[in-house]
Amino acid sequence: MEKITEGKTKDLYKLDDGNYQLVFKDDMTGTNGVFDPGANTVGLTVDGAGIAGLEMSVYFFKVLEDKGYKTQFISTENNKMTIKPASIFGKGLEVICRFVATGSLIRRYGEFITEGSRLDSLVEMTLKNDEGGDPLITEDSLIAIGILKPGEYSKLKKLTQEISKIIKDDLAEKNLELWDIKLEFGKDPNGEIILIDEISGGNMRVKRDGVTVSPLELSALITQT
Repeated sequence: MEKITEGKTKDLYKLDDGNYQLVFKDDMTGTNGVFDPGANTVGLTVDGAGIAGLEMSVYFFKVLEDKGYKTQFISTENNKMTIKPASIFGKGLEVICRFVATGSLIRRYGEFITEGSRLDSLVEMTLKNDEGGDPLITEDSLIAIGILKPGEYSKLKKLTQEISKIIKDDLAEKNLELWDIKLEFGKDPNGEIILIDEISGGNMRVKRDGVTVSPLELSALITQT
């Protein structure tokens, strides 16, 4: 296998058959040992975090594929996920769907909105850039610099809201409340937009009875029920 990228929480390899493989690690994003899905650094390492993220991702990929949404997922073994080839937007584009105001939204707009305020599937897009702090970017800017083509922003927004709603409803059935979630999309070899990367506790904030649920606990609640 050829290593393509070494990420904070996953490594990507190219397989001989043209597909790729994601290797999930036990590293988690955060600062000073505290987990934060919006952080740009590895803040802690927790035994089992990689497997937990993989199992939860597989669960939701299958849920979404059953509903007709196309993903990168092929199969899984141990802490590895085999995935279809896909090109990313620019150097990586993250799409966040917010149901409750928290995290970076409060840091940016806390003068106007309070923590815990309800939001109507608010979608934000950020460039993957650790050094730049994953800057927010507008539709016009994405088109102007060539990351998106006209019309693709609205497609990504619609997909994000639909997929996030499915995940939110699934969690609600388990008495879990989704506050926000970060998704990633790419294009398959035919140019169709598909869901890529992962859908794990490391990419979302979830509460139960007002208390934050950790990624490992969340995976156990999702995959063992």
